[in-house]
Parts: sequence; C-alpha cells; structure tokens
Amino acid sequence: MQKLSIALVGGGLAGCECALRLARSGHEVVLFEQKPHHRSQAHVNDDLAELVCSNSLRSDEVTSGVGLLKAEMRALGSRFMEAADACRVPAGKALAVDREAFARRMSQMVEAEGNIRLVRHQVQSLDDAVLEPFKGEGRAIILAAGPMASEGLSASLASVLGEKHCYFYDAIAPIVWTHSLNMDVVFRASRYGQESGDAEGEGDYLNCPMSREEYDIFYQALLDAQKVAAHEFEQEKHFEGCMPVEALAERGPRTLTFGPLKPVGFVDPRTGRRPWAILQLRAENANSDTCNLVGCQTKLTQGEQGRVFRLVPGLENVEFARFGSMHRNTYVNAPQILAEDLSLKAMPGVYLAGQITGVEGYVESAASGLWLAMLLDARARGIALPRPPVESALGALLNHLSTPVKRFQPSNAHFGLMPELGERARKKDRKALYSARALESFGNWFEEAKTAGLV
Repeated sequence: MQKLSIALVGGGLAGCECALRLARSGHEVVLFEQKPHHRSQAHVNDDLAELVCSNSLRSDEVTSGVGLLKAEMRALGSRFMEAADACRVPAGKALAVDREAFARRMSQMVEAEGNIRLVRHQVQSLDDAVLEPFKGEGRAIILAAGPMASEGLSASLASVLGEKHCYFYDAIAPIVWTHSLNMDVVFRASRYGQESGDAEGEGDYLNCPMSREEYDIFYQALLDAQKVAAHEFEQEKHFEGCMPVEALAERGPRTLTFGPLKPVGFVDPRTGRRPWAILQLRAENANSDTCNLVGCQTKLTQGEQGRVFRLVPGLENVEFARFGSMHRNTYVNAPQILAEDLSLKAMPGVYLAGQITGVEGYVESAASGLWLAMLLDARARGIALPRPPVESALGALLNHLSTPVKRFQPSNAHFGLMPELGERARKKDRKALYSARALESFGNWFEEAKTAGLV
C-alpha cells in the first residue's frame, strides 16, 4: 500500500470524518482548522465538528432517505455516527445530539489519532504555502472548508474554476432557556403520542399551543417584523429545506400551520382540543436546560425575534440563549466542476468534501467525507472501489453530484434522488418499498466490497 500524505482544510463534519477514516487506514493527515484564530459568523466555540444550525440529524428511520444514509454509514464504520449515537438526546424518531458534547467528542477523536496532526491555521488560498508539500505523487489536498469557507479561499476556488461560484442563504433557529418557559401553557408530548422515546409516553418535545386568534397575531407580527438585509451585491437564494420561518409565512397564512407549526396529532391539555397551530421545542443538550425552536430558523433582527416569538403562548417571558441568524453558504456546480472521484477537473489532486460539493445537511456532509476517504485509501492500495448502487442512499447522493442539470441545487438524501420503483404502488407504501430496495442493494454491494477487502 502507498502511504498517502494529505492536507485536509476544514475541521467540520466532513473534514473530521474524512481525516479519521484516512488516519485509521494508515495515511498521514495534516488537518488545518481556522478556529480559534478565525471564526465564521455562525461558529461560537473552538471545538471541531461544531453544529451551527440545528442539533437534529433528522429522522433515524430507514423509511426516510437520511435514515437510510445513517444506517449505511454505521455499516461503513462512520466515526461521525459513532459520536452522534453516543451524544443522543430525546427527539422522538429523529436523531438529535447534545451539540457541545458531540463537538467535544469528535475533537477528542481527532486529537487522539496518531496519524492526524491538527494545525490551527486559516488557509486563505489554494496557493497558500502550507499546501505546497501536499502536491504531487502520493499526496493530496482536500477542501472540506464547509459552506462558510473564508472569503479568500472561496475567491481562490472561484478563480480556479473559471466561473462564479454559487451560493444560497441558510438560516439558524433561536435557542431558548428551558427554565424561562411558561409551563402552565407549554406541555410535553410527541405527535400522536407515538414518537416518544420515553417509556411513559410523555413525549420528547415541549409544545406551545396557539388558538386561531393567537396564531393570527403571531403571523402578522412575523410578516411585519424587521429582517436582516442581504448585502447589495448578493441575491438571496434560500435552500428549500431550511427556509426562514418568515419567508415561509409570506407564502400564505396556512403555510406554517401545514408546515413547521402543524398541530395535527396534538391535544392541548387546557382545552382538550387540537390547537390551531403549535410551536415545538426540542432539547439542545443532555440536561435539557436549553431548547431549539423547531422549524423557526429566521433572519429577523435580534430585537424583533424577542418581540415576535414572545407573542407565542408559553414564550411570553422566554430568555434567549442564542438568537437565530442568517449566513451565506458556498457550494460549487458539482456536475460541471468535479470528477467522479470528487477532485477538481481544473486541478487534479485537489478534492472537495462536505457541503461545498453540493450535498446539504450534517449527515450528507459527513457521508461525502467518509466516501472520499474510502476512495483515496482504495486507490492507494491499487484497488478500484465501485460506487454504491444508485438505489442506495449514499449511491444516490453521489450520483446527484455527477448528474448535469440546468440549474444545480444542493440536495439532502431523499428517495427522489433514486431511480423510480418501476412498479405501481400506493402512495403510503412507496417509502417502505424504496427503503427495502435500498437496504437490499446496499447490503449486496457491501458484502461484495467487504469480501474484496474494500471496506
């Protein structure tokens, strides 16, 4: 086996997952992380693998695309999934983590790995002198700087690509202190009482019920509230899966009640009836002293966030641990820019991993880093590693990055990325059929790859 010497830029989810897999396979990795000397607008602590948006990794059920992807990553020995499972907090059928414990655990994994050297340095350009030793045979440069790559590195990448890089805006939901909630109004429950991991069925979410009149007041305040404006030279392009709550509200008064504030499956203990709308809160950490306002990512100014969200029953005197915010996410037109092995067509030997490739989401970012590490390791051993089948979650996600389209957009893992079933099925049965096919196809690929010593 040829031992690789690799420079990995960015200590986020993709960077840490990639570095840990490469190091475990015997390769030498220098991991460049800009914190604590430099931080993006969204980062708040010095640990690696910081979760800057929600603390939820979304559904853990294999009848969802991201749940399937998690299952596949666990089978492939993902350290990201190992840390996430160890830092789990109650979230019903979703996998949510104590974000501080998770980042701390990932940091400890990296620091304990003998084949990883962590260097606190901001790489501002592909021409940075620290990258020079990693160019040539047996060497590689991996950019996993994340969607909030520095202006300098983003500009350097754009100049290499010969075209303007793409971007979209991402919003973060507020976090509040649990002790400041009005528990005379707020009640604990999960939708239909079926999503709780609690043995007594109390539910994993705290819920703020709204009558129609209360919702109408909140809704109008949301529409009228002052927003943080984008820079003059930037056009706002929101990712559909992380729309600001006020942008959703602009689509109509019932958009929220059929979306993040959907009341179906809940009964207000005070009235014995289903509320008109419901705002859910999810625990942020293991001791549940802070909560995330589920689905309420926002670009409202901080003062307006306090005013508007305190109109929600149960949040009248709520104290904010962190206000919501907005930031620009950078990604490339992957089908045009990247080769099959995630290297830059314009600069072989330089690879991309994480959200900058055009995958969207924590799990998807880590998955791309894991796959790239596996691919480079197999190549170093003189072995061709075939992609997982496109019917699987990982295979479908990788296929998304190599399929040319008129307007490339970032994507989560979902069944729409997979081939059609090829059979007529009732709508309620389709997810189960997609899932069963994915599990079988990935299982067959995994067994063959394992027998060949590829995984």
